[in-house]
Amino acid sequence: MNMIGFIGLGVMGRPMAQHLVATGQKVFLHRIKPESQFLVDQGGIAVDSARDVAAKAEIIVLMLPDTPDVEHVLFGSNGVAEGLTEGKLVIDMSSISPVATKTFAQRLRAKGVGYLDAPVSGGEVGARNAALTIMCGGSDEDFTRALPLLEKMGKAITHVGANGDGQTAKVANQIIVGLTIGAVAEALTFAQKAGADIGKVRQALMGGFASSRILEVHGQRMIDKTFDPGFRIRLHRKDLSLAADAAKAMDLALPATALTQQLMNAAVGLGLGDKDHSALIEVFGALSGAKD
Repeated sequence: MNMIGFIGLGVMGRPMAQHLVATGQKVFLHRIKPESQFLVDQGGIAVDSARDVAAKAEIIVLMLPDTPDVEHVLFGSNGVAEGLTEGKLVIDMSSISPVATKTFAQRLRAKGVGYLDAPVSGGEVGARNAALTIMCGGSDEDFTRALPLLEKMGKAITHVGANGDGQTAKVANQIIVGLTIGAVAEALTFAQKAGADIGKVRQALMGGFASSRILEVHGQRMIDKTFDPGFRIRLHRKDLSLAADAAKAMDLALPATALTQQLMNAAVGLGLGDKDHSALIEVFGALSGAKD
């Protein structure tokens, strides 16, 4: 039986950690807050620092907001690196920079510690249902070792390649999701401005080639204006910033991504940063005068 550590008990991390606690294995948790106390009540073990998590656990899972957060938790004072010993494994399920990921992996491998980047897609619903898509970068050995735990949290689990490749796949995923949400928002705004019943427009489109999971789920959220996250616009904007930074380093043009990033900037400016990314339709409404 593995002893597991889990750091990052946010909207996504809480249900993910819950699935691991439910296995009956020892799961060490850092920074328990009132909203995550239920994990301790169900058998999780609260500890005082990231260092303590790493010292007690054999496999340490991270689910944090951004690259600087992962770097701080790994290498800051009382961080994970201070508690690691040879033979342990770090699985970073955050969505962060592929370039930084390669550096983090190199630093930990120098200590004899395995590292797997394993970012996820599927949002809060996928996390709650243990149905996340998980994109992995790392050695065959680390992937094989991590797989039984990943299978407790996700269903579509792919070993993409070496360290950083999982994060690259996640950035590509976020480009597609962001642009598609923008397309759905623009299409529904067009239909609304034209005077059509956008619920029936969505229903018609679901039977054609425009059908997609995003039109199904996020299109309905746009119609109902149910914008509780979900996945926050602020975090999706961060992911598109990762794409922009990588594109700059590669002298690569990502014009549609840049446009979607600017629309998300506008959403944050309108006070929508902590709403679900389906709230992007509110930006189109503000631009076109199609808001209710």
